[in-house]
Amino acid sequence: MRHFTQILPIILFLLAACATQNERTPQISMMIFGDPAEKAAYERLVRAFADERPDIAVNLIHIPDQQDYRRRLGVDLAGGKAADIVLLNYRRYAAYAAKGVLEPLGPYLASSERIATTDFYPEALAPFNWQGQLMCIPQNLSSLVVYYNRDLLRASGLTDPAPDWTWDDLLHYAQTLTVDSDSDGQIDRYGLGSEIALNRLAPFIWQAGGALVDDDKQPTQLTLDTPEARTALQWFVDLQLKHGVVPNAVAEAAESSERRFLNGRLGMFLNSRRGVPTYRTIEGFDWDVAALPRDRLTAGVLHADAYCMPKTTQNKAATWAFIEFANSATGQTIIAESGRTVPSLRSVAESTAFLDPQQKPASSRLFLETIPLLRSVPVLPAWADIEAIADVEIERAFYGQADIDTVIDAITERTQPFFTTP
Repeated sequence: MRHFTQILPIILFLLAACATQNERTPQISMMIFGDPAEKAAYERLVRAFADERPDIAVNLIHIPDQQDYRRRLGVDLAGGKAADIVLLNYRRYAAYAAKGVLEPLGPYLASSERIATTDFYPEALAPFNWQGQLMCIPQNLSSLVVYYNRDLLRASGLTDPAPDWTWDDLLHYAQTLTVDSDSDGQIDRYGLGSEIALNRLAPFIWQAGGALVDDDKQPTQLTLDTPEARTALQWFVDLQLKHGVVPNAVAEAAESSERRFLNGRLGMFLNSRRGVPTYRTIEGFDWDVAALPRDRLTAGVLHADAYCMPKTTQNKAATWAFIEFANSATGQTIIAESGRTVPSLRSVAESTAFLDPQQKPASSRLFLETIPLLRSVPVLPAWADIEAIADVEIERAFYGQADIDTVIDAITERTQPFFTTP
């Protein structure tokens, strides 16, 4: 007992010293979303940062579902309790930039000795400029592509899609791949699947020579009522209503198109690069990617996420240190190796971390070749609301619940107030 009494002060001193050290170590947090493969990649990123900067502790907050992530992020930012680092798509960050709850990161990038503006693809940076300020640092950029089951194509007598294939070619492929194998009147395998949304429809509108809005820089309304936009919408809707090569509402509710693709019961699927970590788990068939088919023009739609810093972040220096590391060649290489991203850094995008010949898709370079063709949707505070309204109406047309004239009128009328929202 006497011995313990003698060493007790030493133990208390050591505990106090540890507590003091923990208080001095900056504690920052990052909130992400995604499947287990994505989470594992960010965990690797955090560990690599810890090796370089053991003086900064990073707490990773993982929200698996993207919708749940957006809901929580909105509540956290509104309440001033957001994580120090958050991931935001360029289609959604403006709502927060307009409210002044994000810290502009342009000055941090300008003073960085590790990364520079010229290191990034300008197509990735441009949409994150808000009223003359770079708000967030993009980690990726991707085009919408056609994922296809190569084994099914071969078995159906089809070759890999040509680089310049057309809407008619896509329809031909989808019709050939759509099969009622037991002749019971029920489709057992569909040729094509897609999310039914404005962001999926957009590149086809541009390819037809149309536009989403009346003015790209200062839009005042959607312009889906033009002949070109109508042509694209009708073609998109006809894939399901007229040709039956895409699952109808009942079939999609029973099993999503993406799940069908994973199970080998869907020939082609439209998605960005984000699906690659999941598709790399496929063992039953070979798959690859093709560019979107073209019409009058060739065009793609940009997908890009960025690291953003809320204004409420207490330790901005430590937070920037992590964002800077994550967007360095070291950091972007870690995330690229997961398959999740098309790196926004040119050097990493051209490296084997992204163009790994041992990893699918074999045609990963396609994502880089299509960058000059990418177009972005308007960056508006209320764009997420505009998309939400349009998505519901486009689904109604796609599944035969309303004709396209009714849907276009409804979209135009219902979204109009959001263009004037401060």
